[in-house]
Amino acid sequence: MDIYQHDESFRGKGYKIIAGVDEAGRGPIAGPVVAAAVILPENLKIDGLRDSKKVPEKERARLFWDILCLSDGIGIGVIEHQEIDRLNILKATKLAMQKALDDLTVIPDIVIIDAVSLPSVPIRQVSMIKAESKSASVAAASIIAKHTRDMIMLHYHDIYPLYNFKKHKGYCTEEHLDIIRLHGPCPIHRKTYRKVFDLELSF
Repeated sequence: MDIYQHDESFRGKGYKIIAGVDEAGRGPIAGPVVAAAVILPENLKIDGLRDSKKVPEKERARLFWDILCLSDGIGIGVIEHQEIDRLNILKATKLAMQKALDDLTVIPDIVIIDAVSLPSVPIRQVSMIKAESKSASVAAASIIAKHTRDMIMLHYHDIYPLYNFKKHKGYCTEEHLDIIRLHGPCPIHRKTYRKVFDLELSF
């Protein structure tokens, strides 16, 4: 079953308005976690739409604008590093997803979510592992979330150029860790993450 047939199978069960939800930024040691909720029109097919992790950066930017222009609804939720440290990343991710759904101007009949469930959201939900590889609406949400987060990290690069966020986007690369060893963490690092916490203690 391709990603479009998967969503059509839900429409065949009477769920006409389908929202896909995904996040970007659970793994990094700096910056926000960003979630997106996307409602695609019935019968729409976007050339090249797939899991954002399998899409090169330039193509992802093109897909971002295709989805933005063609979707029936897009919601974004952003939870910054301070809240991640206060809540933990799983709770922060769920909150970002809830905010993304709240940001929609259309109420979906069903929500397809990557990997987690949202007990506080009173809408029928289907949670699937690797949903971004199975559902077109979740794949679209993964593109929106990833591109939005990348743009945020480019903004942070302008504020903190020493940390080279434009290259690694806050992920835990060896270069990123070496920069923290040299300069210490900057204000957008997630201080409760073990690798940041240990380097901060040694700085």
